[in-house]
Amino acid sequence: MQDLTDFLQPIVADELNDDNGFTDGQLAKQIAIYETEFPDLTDADIVLVGINDIRGSGFFMGESYGPDAIRKQLYQLHLWHTDISIADIGNIKTGADLSDSYAALKIVLSEMLNIGKTVVILGGSHDITLAQYEAYKSLNQIIEATCVDALINLRGESAIRSENFLLDMLTAEPNVIRHYNHIGFQSYLVHPRMLETMDKLRFDCYRVGVVKDNIEEMEPVMRNTHLLSFDISAIKNSDAPANTLSPNGLTGEESCMLTRYAGMSSNLSTLGIYGYNPDFDNNELTAKQIAQMIWYFIDGKSRSKQESTFEDKNNFNEFHTVFAEVDTMFLQSKRTSRWWMQLPDKKFIACSYNDYVRASHNEIPERWLRVQERG
Repeated sequence: MQDLTDFLQPIVADELNDDNGFTDGQLAKQIAIYETEFPDLTDADIVLVGINDIRGSGFFMGESYGPDAIRKQLYQLHLWHTDISIADIGNIKTGADLSDSYAALKIVLSEMLNIGKTVVILGGSHDITLAQYEAYKSLNQIIEATCVDALINLRGESAIRSENFLLDMLTAEPNVIRHYNHIGFQSYLVHPRMLETMDKLRFDCYRVGVVKDNIEEMEPVMRNTHLLSFDISAIKNSDAPANTLSPNGLTGEESCMLTRYAGMSSNLSTLGIYGYNPDFDNNELTAKQIAQMIWYFIDGKSRSKQESTFEDKNNFNEFHTVFAEVDTMFLQSKRTSRWWMQLPDKKFIACSYNDYVRASHNEIPERWLRVQERG
């Protein structure tokens, strides 16, 4: 593996708990932390990395201490998942320019993806998603990307990078995004033309009310996702006080549910939780919220290890059905109760129980239709 220490700052773990130390059950005692020596990542299932650069959100002081504020809360949580190995490789060194920070994170993520690790990125403004994406692009990996955000950052007229980064990510050539999902947007904050543009591109966008009413429908979306970017603006202010954008949004529990779904995905390899500025937090509640979202991501990762492969037919229930003269098959895992449906090309895609119910009532599931439209 490439030596990455030129791009990373180590952590002083004891300082994150006011030199009080940690107990055996707490996460800080269970993970390999880059303090003096870079950890051995051979067995690591999840790798944590922080980034302090928030210049993309228009705050030109350059750095925040967001990642360490999150770690302070995360390290105190109790780890229940003995089957999951975690490493923390420190923080990306902030570059002279924003583009230098992007480049450093891209190099670190590319190396992690190359050795098959799942990475959680802490801190940074939402435009850091672009560096997250560039890591896949550098490896020429075709991916499905998902953002959870109250806004859709396509404002080409804005000079603030975090408000326009999706333009580059979704339209720059060459492009490695096979499909894009947007979860939790708030209609009154989004120009209708943005939704029209997304629909023309056959991208799937889910309004916050739809997500809250049917959150289990987001599990198949997460199961198909490789890159997940979660902006805390999607969480309502009362549950994440550092979100100053909107009083409305996802609850803390719903946000944890989404990251748990993400952890359960065997496809997902990077999760970035962005937009956290400790200066706007109240009683460290947002840091605690993000820490608990990561805990649930770890919980999902543990559950994903229980899933069977399709070759192991005994661990799946098969359901044959016909809708609109299409003969197809649904699979349900006996271990996790998750569902898949077969396309005309005989490939299976993630779906929900509701998709099966619709098909059994001779209705074409919208998820099936959208995949067929995209070709």
